[in-house]
Parts: sequence; C-alpha cells; structure tokens
Amino acid sequence: MGKKIKILLKIVLVIMVALALIVGILVILYWESVEILSGTQDLSGRSQEIPEIVESAIELRDRGETDWPCWRGIDGEAKSTVTGIIKDWSSGLKKLWEVNYLCQGKASATWSSPVIQGDRLIVCGRDESNDLAFCLNTIDGSLLWKAHYAASATINHGTGMRATPCIDENRVYTFGRNGDLVCWNLNDGTKLWHKNVKEQGGKEPKWGHSSSPLLSGEHILVQGGGTARIIAYNKLTGEVFWKSGQGDAGYAPIVPVTLGDRSAYLVFHGKGLAAVTADTGAELWNTTWETPYGVNATTPLVSGDRVFITSGYNTGAQLLKVSDTDFQILWNTKAIAAHHSDGYILDGFFYGYSGQSLQNKGSFKCLDLDSGTVKWSTNKMGWGTCTYVDGHLLCLDIKGNLFLMKPDPERFIKVTSLSRALGDVKGPVWTLPVIANDKLYLRFKQRLVCYSLKNSK
Repeated sequence: MGKKIKILLKIVLVIMVALALIVGILVILYWESVEILSGTQDLSGRSQEIPEIVESAIELRDRGETDWPCWRGIDGEAKSTVTGIIKDWSSGLKKLWEVNYLCQGKASATWSSPVIQGDRLIVCGRDESNDLAFCLNTIDGSLLWKAHYAASATINHGTGMRATPCIDENRVYTFGRNGDLVCWNLNDGTKLWHKNVKEQGGKEPKWGHSSSPLLSGEHILVQGGGTARIIAYNKLTGEVFWKSGQGDAGYAPIVPVTLGDRSAYLVFHGKGLAAVTADTGAELWNTTWETPYGVNATTPLVSGDRVFITSGYNTGAQLLKVSDTDFQILWNTKAIAAHHSDGYILDGFFYGYSGQSLQNKGSFKCLDLDSGTVKWSTNKMGWGTCTYVDGHLLCLDIKGNLFLMKPDPERFIKVTSLSRALGDVKGPVWTLPVIANDKLYLRFKQRLVCYSLKNSK
C-alpha cells in the first residue's frame, strides 16, 4: 500500500512540475499581452490638473486648407493633403506643445482621436463621472473651452470615448461609449442638443459605442445597435430622420458610398456588412461576417464597385463586388486579419497591419487587390495604426514608436523612424495619428503631443 502511495505522489509531483513549466512558457510567450491588458484602462503616469481657460491673444483661423475635421479626414479616405513633410527624423521632430490632463481619475482611459478645423482642435476625455470635451488652440495648446455631461460607463479598456468627433462649420459632434450623441458650439462649447441612442432602442456593445459620427448632408449618423442599428439625426436639431435595422452595433464608422446611381451607406455592424439607402435607410443587402466577440472595427474600404473588409481574431479579409441590389464575394483570405487598424488601397494594392492589438508583433503587409495574394510582409514596424501623408504612410506602433514608409508593391521601404514619440507609455497606443495644417498630433490616454512636420522657415 505504501509503495502505491509513493508512486501516486511521484505522478502528482511530475504533473505539477509539468503544469508549472507550461504556465511559465505561456507567461513568457504572452507576457506582453498580459502587461498591455493590465494597462489598457489605467492612465500612464499621473495626469496634470485641467488648466484655466485662456482667451487667445490673436484671432483664430476658422478654416485651414489641410484641416482634419472628422474620422479619416475631409474626404473620408484618411489622406492628409499636407505636402513637403520632413522625411529624415534622425535628428528628431520639433515638439510644439504637449498637454497631459485629458483623462482624470481611475480607469478613465480615452482613445478618441483629435479633430482640427483651422486653429481649433477638439479632443475628448473623461473623469470619474463625466465625458469631457476640450477645445485647444493648435498654435500653443492652450485651453479655449471645456465642456462635459454626466455619463455612466463600464471599465472595459477604460471609461472614456472611443469614437472620434466630427466638426461641421460652427458645430462639433461627440459620441460617447454609453451612446450619448452631443452637438456643441465649436466657438464656446455651448451644448446645442443631446441625444442617446438608447432612446431609439439602441444597445451598447461589449466594449462601448465606438462608431465615429458621420456627417452627411443635413444629417449626422451613428451605429446604435439593438433595434436601431443605424440612426440618422437632423444635425441642427437632433430630431431622428430615420433609423434602420436590428442587431449588434459594430465598432466601425458608417461609410458613404454610391451604388449604381443611388446614394447609400455601408454599415459594418456586429454580425456583418449591410448597405442601406441614404434617403430612408432601407436595407439594400446584408452579408454575414462574424467574428469572436462581434468585433468588426475596421473601416470598410471602397475602390470603385469593390469593398474590402477585414477583422481580427484570425477572421481574415474579404473583397466584395457590390451594387444597389446585391453583392458578390470575389475572394477571402486569412493573410490579413486586422483587429482595429485601418489599411489603405493605393494604386490597386492594399497596405496595412494584420494581427491582434495586444502584442507589438503583428505584420504589415501588401496585398494585390485583384487576387488577394500577398506581395510582401514585414514585422519591422510592430503593430499599430497609420495615416497617409505626402505619398507615404506614417505609422505609429503600440509602444509609441513612429515610422515613415513608402508604399511600393514590390518591397517594404522604410524611410525613417522616431522612437518613443510619446515618451514612456504603459499599455497600448491605439489612437490614430492625425495630421493637419503641417502638424502631427499623437494621443495616448490623457496625453496629447503636437509635432511640426515641416522645417521652420
């Protein structure tokens, strides 16, 4: 009997040692993911106190030729019209200013991108009870106005806004993770109207509403989910013009498109891609594209009558040929599976990141759009987001390192790079770099940094 017990104890000991080794290997392999996940909602370092409002000593420009007033810029293609940028960063880039107070309090991480019109910049933030909106002077970063509204929020990856605001003349629209759509006066921050998608049957997705507002004609549109998958509001009054569809909201913005001779919208919702008419929201077609957790978070890319979609969790990518009555799947591939990083279609080729956003070990790839075949792949830029500028892609990885690469279908061309452009960061840098009026804006939670992309005259 004693011998059997000793044998049993040895077996148990061997199993325990094996389990310990397995756990150790997994920790080593995925430590970066664990470290990043633990820092996605808490702030990176201490926030400064929100400063006093400063009245500008000079008259602010209302518009600039190279503004960035909404998600993916003026034309929705995420292409900055800035030219003549510095293409050698070996001596660094000139930092013009920095603020470090956009998020206040525990778990207040906010991922929303800034938007710019003339000398005014709008950026969202959060304190323990409120969604915050700030207007900064792009010249020196001084605070022109601040506004807020009370909003509850769960902690998943931070309580702050994900959606990027939208500026329209003297109005700006913000969309909170709890479903609050608010119209503010751009000049002084006065609240003009405030609606919540739940009033129309909307339902917050697991990681909060993230679909950036789309301005289209007289309307402002968002994904609502629930019994209001997409809602078109009157941009001046907030009255509902129409709502359409049922089901889970996606995390991607609504995309305007022309199908045949009809104005329409593409909605990358929680279960797939739908097309609806612009005048009434009537559904034209709907295709299933399901991912774990319902995360469809990348912007559908339109090239003529073709639409490219991609999602993470090894879901892959798909190219569709679309019309106002139907769609045809041209190809599927696992070669690109972008979590929440938008790519670009340039001269018949797709360029973009693939992989998950919790490790800085993704791939940046070039695909032939006609066939879906991979032209080349590189892991020399980590995992991140990118913006098109001056014939290049400016990329920011989740560690805060900057890269400038030249799109070329035959090979990867790294032009220059800049390490730690956001200083020391804890957790992933997920916010898209924004370029407007010769300046580069990088946001990480409570921090916003402004660099000059041009040589001083």
